[in-house]
Amino acid sequence: MNSEFNKTIEKYVPWLRSLMVFSLVAMIIFFANPTQALARRGGGRIGGTSFRAPTRSLPRTSSPNRSYSSNTYNSYNYGGGFGGGSGLFFLPFLIGGGGGSLVGLLAIAAIAGVVLQAVRNSGAENFFSGKTGDNNVTVSKIQIGLLSSARQLQQDLNRLALESDTNTSVGLALLLREASISLLRHPEYWIYANSASENTKLELAEQKFNSLAMSERSKLNAEVISNFNNRQIKAAQGTNDLSLEAPSEYIVITLITAMAGNSSSKLAQVRSAEDLRLALSTIGATSEQELLAVEILWEPQSENYTLTSDQVLSIYPTLTRI
Repeated sequence: MNSEFNKTIEKYVPWLRSLMVFSLVAMIIFFANPTQALARRGGGRIGGTSFRAPTRSLPRTSSPNRSYSSNTYNSYNYGGGFGGGSGLFFLPFLIGGGGGSLVGLLAIAAIAGVVLQAVRNSGAENFFSGKTGDNNVTVSKIQIGLLSSARQLQQDLNRLALESDTNTSVGLALLLREASISLLRHPEYWIYANSASENTKLELAEQKFNSLAMSERSKLNAEVISNFNNRQIKAAQGTNDLSLEAPSEYIVITLITAMAGNSSSKLAQVRSAEDLRLALSTIGATSEQELLAVEILWEPQSENYTLTSDQVLSIYPTLTRI
């Protein structure tokens, strides 16, 4: 009995040795060059923000006299009134010849009532209370899952990452326009999509934008190429062995924007290819005066790799088929 068992073991010993050798080689390859092994899910990043630009002001949307500048506020309160220098205090001297006249005081009260009513009607009251529409910012996200054959889009984004001026509002608007056009040119690759937008106050917009961008960036194993506010980073990569890559199908691109006013607050939930076309056209047409921040992420960055169906469903669960 023992002899037969030993013979059986000896018969499979060469196979076991081969299996152990193969396992050791695979472990050595992985741990010797982890960057190469993880490069399959390395992504790219382009964008910038002008939230803190000292001369930044939101575009006027309703009243020509509104401004977000504190200097305008001071002119209303400390510059001698709405007259700019002389104010309303000269009126008592025209009525009754002195400031203590009852008639003069009544006249001032009447005129003040008229002025306050005019202020309310013009919307300036909202300016003082901080409720002006000019102080609104829309933070939006559009995410698209594309077929793996969309290699040209990866090439376009890699080129934009190397060439774009991401430190000016003009450069950011051009970047967003070019990325949107690249996506609009290839609707045949669109498979999954998702969108979301939120209208908020300027003082909260930067925090919401950064939070959304960090959430999406954390899904990448690494940022192989990055250009944010003209700070370019390109990680070194080895030659990847395609034989190690599992069958894959998709590329995912994410566009996150912050726009002044309500220009994109009407961005509808993307449920079809037509919805996606409209959403891309809307954000792509944003002017440099409206655009406060943009961040474009895509993975994989390498043209040699794409994402598996399981990866798309697990990493980007909000994507829906269109």
